[in-house]
Amino acid sequence: MAFPRSCAGPNAALQRALASPKLTSHLARRSLHDVAITRTGKPIIRVQGGRSSLGGHTATVFGATGFLGRYIVHRLARQGCTVVVPYREEMTKRHLKVTGDLGRVVFLEMDLRNTPSIEESVRHSDIVYNLIGREYPTKNFSLEDVHVEGAERIAEAVAKYDVDRFVHVSSFNADKNSTSEFYRTKGRGEEAVRSIFPETTIVRPSPMFGFEDKLLNKLARLSNVFTSNNMEQRFWPVHVIDVGMALEKMCHDDTTAAETYELFGPTNYSMAELAELVDTEIIKHRRHINVPKQIMKPLTETLNKLLWWPIGCADQVEREFIDQTIDPAAKTFKDLDIVPAEVKSLTYRYLKAYRSMTYLDLPPQTEKEKREEKKYIHVLDDQ
Repeated sequence: MAFPRSCAGPNAALQRALASPKLTSHLARRSLHDVAITRTGKPIIRVQGGRSSLGGHTATVFGATGFLGRYIVHRLARQGCTVVVPYREEMTKRHLKVTGDLGRVVFLEMDLRNTPSIEESVRHSDIVYNLIGREYPTKNFSLEDVHVEGAERIAEAVAKYDVDRFVHVSSFNADKNSTSEFYRTKGRGEEAVRSIFPETTIVRPSPMFGFEDKLLNKLARLSNVFTSNNMEQRFWPVHVIDVGMALEKMCHDDTTAAETYELFGPTNYSMAELAELVDTEIIKHRRHINVPKQIMKPLTETLNKLLWWPIGCADQVEREFIDQTIDPAAKTFKDLDIVPAEVKSLTYRYLKAYRSMTYLDLPPQTEKEKREEKKYIHVLDDQ
C-alpha cells in the first residue's frame, strides 16, 4: 500500500507508518499472543496501556474482606482484572477500594444463605475464589453453615453459570474424620464442592503470617496467656503473600484445575519454638500458662456463647493437640515455581511495632561520657 508524496497534514506520517510491513507483522503477532480462549470458549484479550494492563478476566473473590482476601484482590486488580467482591458488612470492605484502578474492584452485597445474591456475584466471572471460612461458631453461623453448606451454594452457582475455573481455599489438616470440627467440616466442604464441580482446585494453606495475621501478632500480644498443650503443636508457617501469589498463578494456569495444593512454608516449628522466635524479635518475654484441656474446653465454649467479641472456642483448644500433616499426593509451591519465604527472615518486619520504646533510646551516659560532654559545653561557652 503506497501513499502519494503530495499527502499533507499530520496523518500522513501515521498512515505511512501503519503501512510498514514490519509494523503490520508485529501487530499480527501481538494480537495472536494476547488472545486466549478459555474452557467455555470465551476469548480473553489483554491490552497494555494506561495505569495498568487490562487483563480481560473477571474474578469473583468470596471472603475478600479477610486476611488472605486482600492480597489476592490486590494482585488480580493491579494486573487489570475486574474483581467482584461480594460482601456482607459495609465497613469491612473499604480498604479494598484502593487495591485497583477505578472500576477494577466491584462490590456486591451478598448473604451466604441467599442463593440469588451468590449467583449474581458469579454469573459474569471467568474464575471464582472461595476464601470464606470461620475459626469459631457464632450465633448466626455454625462451622457447618460456613464450610459445607455455604461452599455448596457457591459451587452450585459456579456450575449453573459454567464458570471456567473455581478455586476453593480449604485448610491444612482438612479431614472429614478429624476430631476437630473445624478440620472435619473443611474436609466435608472439599468433598461437597468436588462432587458439584469436579474441576475445582483445592488449596490447603498452612497457618499464614503477615501484617494482619493471627499467628505472630497473637504470640506478641499481652493477651495471649493461656494454652493447653504446652505449645507443642507443630506446623509449617507460610507467608500470606506467597499464598496470594499462588492463587494468582492459578488464574492463568488451566493445568491447576482439578488439582489439590498443600501450600506450606520451608520449616517446621512447634508453637513454643515460634513463640521463642517472637520473644527474641520483640525483646520481651511473653508468659504462657498451661491449662488442662478438660478445663479449657468447657471454659472457652461457655465464654464463646456469652461474649460477643472473639475469645476462642472449644474446637480451637482441640486443634492445639493436632499437628499439621501433609498429603503426599498433593501438589506444592514447587509445582507453581514459587519458593516460599522463611518466617525468620520477616519477623522484624511484622513485629517491630511490639518492641518497647526503651530499646529505641540510647543507654544512659557513663561518668566518662558526662565529663567529656561538660568539656565540650565549656569550649562552646568560651567561643
